[in-house]
Formats: sequence, structure tokens, C-alpha cells
Amino acid sequence: MISLFRKFFQSKIGLPIFIGFLVVVALAFAASDISGSATFGGLAGDDKVAVVGDEGITTVEMTGTMNNALTRARDQNPTITMPQFVAQGGLENELDLLIDRYSTGIFAQKYGLRAGANLVNSEILKINAFRNLTGEFDPETYQAALRRQGITDAILRKDIADGLLAQMVLRSALGAPQMPEAAARQYAALVLERRKGQIGLIPSMAFAPEADPTAEQLNTFYSETRSKYILPERRTLRFAAFGADSVDADITPTAEQIAARFEQDKAQYAASERRAISSFVVPTEQAAKALVERIRGGVSLEAAAREAGFEVSTGGLRTRDEMSSATSFAVMEKVFTANEGAIAEPAQSTLGWYVARVDDVEKIAARSLADVRDDIAAQLQQEARAAALIDLSSRIEEMVDTGTSLTDVAEQFGLEVTAIPGVTADGRLFGLPGQGIPQGLRPILDVSFQMDESEPQLAELVPGAQFLVFDVQEITESAAPPLAEVREEVTAAWRRAEGNKKAKDVANRILAAVRGGKSLNEAMREEDARLNQIENINLRRTELLSGQNRSIPAPLVLMFSMARGSTKVLEDSNDLGWYVVDLDTIETDPIEENSGLLAQTRAQLAPALTNEYAAQLARAIRAEVGVERNEEAIEALRKALAGES
Repeated sequence: MISLFRKFFQSKIGLPIFIGFLVVVALAFAASDISGSATFGGLAGDDKVAVVGDEGITTVEMTGTMNNALTRARDQNPTITMPQFVAQGGLENELDLLIDRYSTGIFAQKYGLRAGANLVNSEILKINAFRNLTGEFDPETYQAALRRQGITDAILRKDIADGLLAQMVLRSALGAPQMPEAAARQYAALVLERRKGQIGLIPSMAFAPEADPTAEQLNTFYSETRSKYILPERRTLRFAAFGADSVDADITPTAEQIAARFEQDKAQYAASERRAISSFVVPTEQAAKALVERIRGGVSLEAAAREAGFEVSTGGLRTRDEMSSATSFAVMEKVFTANEGAIAEPAQSTLGWYVARVDDVEKIAARSLADVRDDIAAQLQQEARAAALIDLSSRIEEMVDTGTSLTDVAEQFGLEVTAIPGVTADGRLFGLPGQGIPQGLRPILDVSFQMDESEPQLAELVPGAQFLVFDVQEITESAAPPLAEVREEVTAAWRRAEGNKKAKDVANRILAAVRGGKSLNEAMREEDARLNQIENINLRRTELLSGQNRSIPAPLVLMFSMARGSTKVLEDSNDLGWYVVDLDTIETDPIEENSGLLAQTRAQLAPALTNEYAAQLARAIRAEVGVERNEEAIEALRKALAGES
């Protein structure tokens, strides 16, 4: 319940969290257009999966919530499917969140709390997704955002109001409570405790049947476990790239064009010079003149600056315009009238008065048309090629927009079409481990998984230089494959499952024997001589927690949560077997009065205590408002979402 409520808390509590989360999640709480007449998987649209107070949660609303939750889940796992999301408990989690949202809103209204229209309006105005390019709230942008989410203005307003009411109700439960020292001392002591015991494994394959299953057994097993074999959606992407090399027009400039460009840019080909200076800046004209006189009298620029407490900076060769931009127009004029090696007359800039020495003068001779003809020709050719490429992309875009197929576009413009089959939503190639689409296609991946078949689009990969026209040739929906394609895998899983059933019975008999006074070693040997996988455990909890990002084995997690002298059984994942966990002793060192561990424990447990108070309040609200779940409708919806018949 704590983890479930934590999700609810994170989605609704705290105004900054609420506002930032609203566009992604709050819209998800609202279902798509609730007409009351739609049907889904055999359920009527107005069937209720739950009733909270006097308000019902319909299957249509729950379906919309699940679709939006799946979209959010794909941010973390792009290939996850609805059946997989349901198998992971997504339906129960989202239903609980929806029930909590309804019940909290009803509870708040019952005791006189209100979220009026003006307050809701102010929250809507804060949402960035509803603003235009100037940062102002835009009604058209607002309506477009609602249409993209498939909801109405009324649904969004109700969801915002419920969120605000939840803040009002839950704020009192989130006042950063402090755990009592006596309780914190008990938790702190857990960190230092040492546990000793044994863990025995009863592997399912030791009891798996050797014979193959019958056709009926295998079909039944596959039908029950079909969600484990769901394959991700795959798409065949086709694309044709084009760039500067695709332009076949004659772009060679004429002599007249070259001469015209030379005349247009004549100033840049005239004689010019560049100068480099060393300089420092002083605050007043009087100080600058005095320093210039000293330097001209024989003191070096660097020595004069150092004695006056300034630092000399040295620059590279600059043109008049570059010097003016770096200093000022006045400084540039003085620098460009001084001889090489001379000290220029002081001149003012925005920083102060410059004291500058001309270090180097580079004179650039004027260039004639004959000198720059090739450069101008190359420049004109590059400009013509870019213009022709833009024109080509525009013509292709026009054809794409009018429904022309990718193959027809490629044929007309002589483009080569490349197809990549089996692309998944994360860019990998299905059935080819370690292989994926070229990095250059990554920008179009997300769009490709939102397109329909044979509806090409144009993408600009490198602005003005590289384009891509692409489409989706074939879509293979996410689904479980025919049994024939995975028969060996399913047969192996059936054997493990059958062996796991027998292993469970064996584990329970061993459990009874140990509880009856026998040692784990003795009980396992008497049950079956092959059962010899026993590990002796002697660990402190600190050792268990020392490895960051390390997954702690489930049997150890269980051992460190058991009572002294107890024995329990635990199923391994994926029908691999069963563990018998026997805890002998728990040794705990006392906590000193002023131990830093005690303060650290209280600080670390404060969020958990806050969540626990909030969870208790949520349970109390549910109890007062009244919640009735329609298990038949929930199960029917689960089967429909999971693709089960």
C-alpha cells in the first residue's frame, strides 16, 4: 500500500510537482471521450469497474487511463506492450490510483473543501503546454493539446480540481513527522545485526518430467502463459536519402555571373592590412598619456604596465573592422595610423583608455578578377547547389503531401530505396542481437512508430544539406507467436513448471521436517539424496547492503526479515525451484546514546513515515467514502487488455 500510495502522492501532492506532472500524467487519469455507448472486448462502455461513493469508474475511462499509462511506461521501456504492462500489475496499480483520486475528491467536497473555477483557471494558465510561442496562454493551443490527449475541457478541469483537493486533504499528513527515538533505535539496531542460518535449494528440474507433454497439455500451458512470449511490435522502415550529390542541374556559373559577383564584393578584394597589438587599459586620459610618454622615453610597455599595476594583453592580427569590434573605433583609428613597433596615441573605449603598441603589420595587396575568379566560381556553384537542393526537397515534399508513394518519388528523382525489416521501437533489429538501425536514422525512429503503412514523410537530417524521405512498409503488431514457432521454448518451460509443482511439495515436506526438529541438512537428505545444494549464511546486514547497485538474492532478503528460529519456503523466479530458508540466530549490538547512526536512521525513515501516514489516511478515506470493486468487470477488462479470449 505504501508503494502504491507513493505513486499517487508523487502524481498529485505539492503544487510544483502537480503542475510539472500534469501534462504527462493528469491528462492520463482522464479517459478518452466517454460516450457511454462504446464497447471494448465484450464490455459495454458504461460498465463500471468500481464505484467510489456515488461515482462510477467506467471501463472506457479505465481503458483510456491504461492507454496513457502505457505511453508513460514506454518512456522507460519503448518495446513494452499492453499485455506485458498488464502482467506486471499495471491494471491494478492504475485502478488503485484512480480510486484514490476519486475518493479523495469526494472526501474533500464532503467536508466543505472546494476548488473553484477561478482556481482551476489559474492552474491551467500555468501549464506551458497550453502557451504559444510568445509565452501567452493560447486557446487554440489548449484545444489542440486536449484533442491530442483525447479528452475534453470538462475532464481536464475535474482532474485539476481533484488534484487541488488532494493537496488540501493530504497536506496535514505530510508535515515531515519525526520517528520516536525508541522506534528509531530499533531500526538502527537492524543495521548492525548479524544473522546465521542455512538456505537450501530444491531445483524444479530435479523433478521435471522427462517425457514430452501431450498436444493438449502444451496448448493449455501456452494459452495460460501466452503473455510471457509476447513479441514486440516490429516495423519495416524504407528510406531514400538525398543531398548535394542528388542535384543534377547545370550549376556552373557564367563569366557574367562571376564578374557581377566580383563587382558586388569589390570592397573585400581591395588592398587592406591587418595589425596585431599589445595593450593595457587605464582609467583616465591623463594616466594614459603619462604612460605613453614613459614608454616612448625608453621603458618597455610590459615594464610600464607592471609598475602601474596593470596587465598587458596581446592579440593576433586583426582587420580594421575586427580591431574596432574588439576595442573601439577610436582605438582602431589610432592603431592603424601608427608605425609598426610604435606606441599609438591613447584612445578611449568603453573599458577605459588604451595604451597600445603595434607589434605586427600585414599588408594585403589588392586582388583582381583574374586572381579570385576560381574562388568566386566555387562560391557561386555552392550557392546554386544549395538552392537546387532546397528546390528538390520542396518538390519531393509536395509529392509526399499529395499522397505519392515512396517508390514513385524515388523512381522519379533517381533515388535509391533501402529497407530495414524488423525494427523495434528502441531501434534494435528483431532477431539480430546486438544490431540496430544506423545512427543517422535515430532522429526518425519515434516518428516512424507513429506512422501508418505507406505514408511517406520528409525529414531534414542536416539543415540545407542532407534529407531523407521515408515510410513504413510493413507493421507487425505485438503479439504472441504461433505455438509452432516457440514449441521448444514452451516445452522447456512446461517441464520447469511441472517440476516446480513437485518441488513445491518437496519443499513443504522439508519445511515440516525442519519445524519438527530436524536440521535442514538432514531433512533434505532424507527427502532426496540429490538435494545437496545448501549454503551456510553468516552475515551482517551492513555486508548485505554494502554493494551499491547490487541485486540482493531473494532468499537473503527473506532471511533478514524472518523471526529468530523460524523456517520459511520461497519460490524462485521463472519456475526454477524453491528455497527453504532456516534462520538460527540473530545477534544485535547495542546502539550508543549519541550514535550518529541513530540520527541518520531517523532522517532516512522520515519519508517512509510520511508515506505511511498518508497511506493510512488514504485507507481511512476509502473506508468513509465507500469503495465497491466490480471484480467481474475488472477481470473482463484485464483479459481484453491482455489479448486473452
